[in-house]
Amino acid sequence: MLEVVRASFADRAPLDPPTDALSETEQSIAARLDAGAGLVARVDGEPAATVLLDAEPDGRTVHLRRFGLTPAARGRGIAVALVRAALHAATELGEGRAERAVVFSREELPHTARFWRQQGFAETDRRSPYVEMARALPRRLAVPTADDMRALARRLADVLVAGDVVILSGDLGAGKTTFTQGLGAALQVRGDITSPTFVIARVHPSLVGGPDLVHVDAYRLGGAAELDDLDLDTDLDRAVTVVEWGEGLAEDLADSPLEIRITRAVGDATTGEDHDPRTVEIDPLGRRWLGVDLPQ
Repeated sequence: MLEVVRASFADRAPLDPPTDALSETEQSIAARLDAGAGLVARVDGEPAATVLLDAEPDGRTVHLRRFGLTPAARGRGIAVALVRAALHAATELGEGRAERAVVFSREELPHTARFWRQQGFAETDRRSPYVEMARALPRRLAVPTADDMRALARRLADVLVAGDVVILSGDLGAGKTTFTQGLGAALQVRGDITSPTFVIARVHPSLVGGPDLVHVDAYRLGGAAELDDLDLDTDLDRAVTVVEWGEGLAEDLADSPLEIRITRAVGDATTGEDHDPRTVEIDPLGRRWLGVDLPQ
């Protein structure tokens, strides 16, 4: 890990004051690992990227430190993969109490801050030359049955408000529409929630004065430009918007989208939907979700 940290930070532009990462030693890295955790990504068997994790005493906040890639490892998607792995590892620190991750960026490095924003972090403090950025941690839940999927959506509905955008991803038959049905029932909107395959966007008005539900299918869209052509902006502020197949397309619809990824377990497809378990990952991006009690 020390070799990667030195290679990564030595290759960066000089800073004033200088980064203290280059003063790390085997002993200081070992001490950080004893108090927390660390991850190393390898390319062709060689260490290529690393990050150290340590939890604050209350266990609720985990810091990502010494995040870096060797020069040869850059531009290969390793950084994004390492961030995702680090966020999931962070949920296991602090005896499972961890709620948010924090990183520190430098004011002189706006491209670094941009990278962290793309990973769902938002600025929460600024003490020159450092910028503190934070995000809520993702959560993974086992969802054994279709009824459990609807129940999860109903619990999520308790924290959703008008203007929120939920991006659903998962293979065909994973349960995206089932999830949306549970959400629609909890929000008490008009109309049956069905797969929007043949109607790209449907608006389900609220029956109780709450937010409407906008249900969008992005499967047949050719890109974000075609999503813009749907003119959803007229509905976003007064609705909860759910975009199926929206990962990589719909993130710009909100400053803090909520991404939900549904993974279908590999098993006997003949057992039926009620015995076809899923894993649901709730990935809260942006400032909106800091401090929000998401379903567990």
